[in-house]
Amino acid sequence: MIEKINAILDHFAELERRIADAGSDYQLMAELSKERSDLEAVVTAAQGYKNTLNQIDETEQLANSNSDELRALADLELEDLYAKRDAYERELKSLLIPTDPRDARNVIMEIRAGTGGDEAGLFAADLFRMYLRYAEIKNWKTEVMSINETGIGGLKEVIFLVKGKGAFSRLKFESGVHRVQRVPETESQGRIHTSTVTVAVLAEVDDVEIDIPESDIEMDVYKSAGAGGQNVQKNMTAVRITHLPTGMVVACQDERSQLQNRMRALSVLKARLYELEQQKRNSEQDAARRSQIGSGERAEKIRTYNYPQSRVTDHRINISSYNLTGVMNGTELDVFINELRMADEAERLSMFDNS
Repeated sequence: MIEKINAILDHFAELERRIADAGSDYQLMAELSKERSDLEAVVTAAQGYKNTLNQIDETEQLANSNSDELRALADLELEDLYAKRDAYERELKSLLIPTDPRDARNVIMEIRAGTGGDEAGLFAADLFRMYLRYAEIKNWKTEVMSINETGIGGLKEVIFLVKGKGAFSRLKFESGVHRVQRVPETESQGRIHTSTVTVAVLAEVDDVEIDIPESDIEMDVYKSAGAGGQNVQKNMTAVRITHLPTGMVVACQDERSQLQNRMRALSVLKARLYELEQQKRNSEQDAARRSQIGSGERAEKIRTYNYPQSRVTDHRINISSYNLTGVMNGTELDVFINELRMADEAERLSMFDNS
């Protein structure tokens, strides 16, 4: 710990020296000043930690004094100093653990019906409504990018954008297979069916972060199959983009122009490719904290929604809520997300301790 702190303090001093020498280079000064600002909280805690360690050393020497009175006073002071040291250590660990650079980004969410036929499609629609309500509670904005309905109120697939502060930092824990256990409305004998829905959570990326050569994509246009009036039906506005190197396919048809649908499809493709690259880079370090969506099989699950028991269980943290209605309304979803965030931070803290 102390070696890392000394390195940070040395770097901070170097930043201050470079800022003083920047002169009229305002761009360099702005960059250095931002870096300095980002480090200020760490430096303040680090200086307090080092000062406390020095006070502990001095007080421990007094505790070895021949004077009973001095030893008693020193022992009392050491209790406070040890508590102060531990508090600084916790603060520094929290400040120094690696953060996910995607946390501040907007989110592209993809929900797809998995195993279970029509019932899976109906639950996909339920999850879509749950996330829309949760976004509304958080004052985030949502935009549907692509939607494929089943015709009975269900969804085969929906892709939508969530814009707002902290959207990815919270919704990233929703990525995975969601399993539902309930009696379908079409079930005459009252038997409980098990179905699955996959949810993928992707961070929106800027054009400058990932470049896709035109030679790597194949674009098809076709008539939209969705609502939108005669103009949409007559014109070739829907777009399907295939990324040739990976075989990824993205289709968008909900916008009124071919250009808008193309931009939407490219945005989704870039987010998928960015996520794929992130997984390659961090496959070992992030294995414990990045949920994969799996294949949609019943056995692969992160959360189970049991309607007969009004129970929702998250299998990653082994926590259950018996307020299924509240979870599906979005009001109780934070019961799981808050616990998952804490578990994620604990995991990153353990990585810090072992480094």
